[in-house]
Amino acid sequence: MKQFNTPVRHRSKVLAAWLAFLLGVVGAHWWYMGRRGAWLLTAFALVMLGLTRLYPVWWDSPPFLILIVPIAAGFIEALVFALMADEKFDAKYNPGSGIATRTGWNAVIAAIVTTFVGGSVLMFGIALIVVHVYTAMGWLDGYVL
Repeated sequence: MKQFNTPVRHRSKVLAAWLAFLLGVVGAHWWYMGRRGAWLLTAFALVMLGLTRLYPVWWDSPPFLILIVPIAAGFIEALVFALMADEKFDAKYNPGSGIATRTGWNAVIAAIVTTFVGGSVLMFGIALIVVHVYTAMGWLDGYVL
C-alpha cells in the first residue's frame, strides 16, 4: 500500500505578524497558523462587536472595553512573530517544510509599526477603562467629560 505525503504548507513569519497586527482581534493569525480554537476567538470577537451596536457610542461601551484584551493580544503576538528568530519560527511552525524562512527589514518594519500603533491603541483603551471606573465610583461627579 502506498502512502501519500501531503505537502507541508510553509508559513510566513511576516505575514503572520501583519495578520496579528491588522486582524488580531478576530484571530486571523490563529487561522493562518493552524491553531486549534481559532473559531472561539473569532466567535467571541464577533459577538462583542455585535453587542457594541446596542450602545449609542460603540467605542464607549462595555463590550468594546472587553475587546481591549484580544486587541492587546493581537499586538503582542504581532511583536512576538516579527521579532522571533527565523530558525525558531521554522522549528515551531514550519517543521518539515524544507524551506528556510529568511526575513529582513519586513519583520523589523512590522515590529516598529506594531509598537507605535499598538501602544497608542492600548493607551486609548486604558484611558477609557479608567474613565469608566472613575465614573462608576463617583469620582468624576461634577466634571464634564
